[in-house]
Amino acid sequence: MPIFARGDVKLYYEEHGKGFPLLLIAPGGMRSSISFWDKAPWNPIPQLAPHYRVIAMDQRNAGQSFAPIRATDGWQVYTEDQLALLDHLGIERCHVAGMCIGGSYCMGLIQAAPQRVVSAVLFQPIGLLNNRQAFFDMFDGWAKEQQPTHPEADEKTWEAFKQNMYGGEFIFNVSREFVARCATPLLVLLGNDIYHPAEISREIVALAPHATLIEHWKEPEHHAAAQAAVERFLAQHTPR
Repeated sequence: MPIFARGDVKLYYEEHGKGFPLLLIAPGGMRSSISFWDKAPWNPIPQLAPHYRVIAMDQRNAGQSFAPIRATDGWQVYTEDQLALLDHLGIERCHVAGMCIGGSYCMGLIQAAPQRVVSAVLFQPIGLLNNRQAFFDMFDGWAKEQQPTHPEADEKTWEAFKQNMYGGEFIFNVSREFVARCATPLLVLLGNDIYHPAEISREIVALAPHATLIEHWKEPEHHAAAQAAVERFLAQHTPR
């Protein structure tokens, strides 16, 4: 079982296939882990592994990964984990793809290390649109599950962590101003529910200089066309 230890953080990951690297960040909110891909409209691991070195990971305190909880935790610690895993695997540049919360993680990676991300696929990115309480409730449900294994964290610690994650605006971890100047090519697959408002997907595409929108991808009759569009996008931006 591949575990990358980074100080007191232990990150579970899997590698599938060979070729140019692609870091895959799962849906599931705070429970973002590889197993959630089996609940997605389709699982990109078997789709993309024949063409890319796909690195899938469980985020800290999700799936088989673990880390202490601190009041200073927020989006930045996840970005640090992701970059550290890439370093550990000797990956200097890669595609990134993420669903749900993974869309925000992808944008955080681009902001932190733009030279390392050659393109990003955002499947139904999360965002703020009259729905902050839904994110707070999701966090609280996850925190309740985690509390027995985190005696180091008191109520104030959990509340600070929650505000760091979901107290912000837009897609929570990067600003509209950053997206408007983001030079990285983006492919956005439209969201359509309370956590993934369609308006957020459309706004990302309207703001970003090099973004394309796929509106229909979840329904079985649209799977083949959407998968082909993802494959064309990645192939177009894979360094030769």
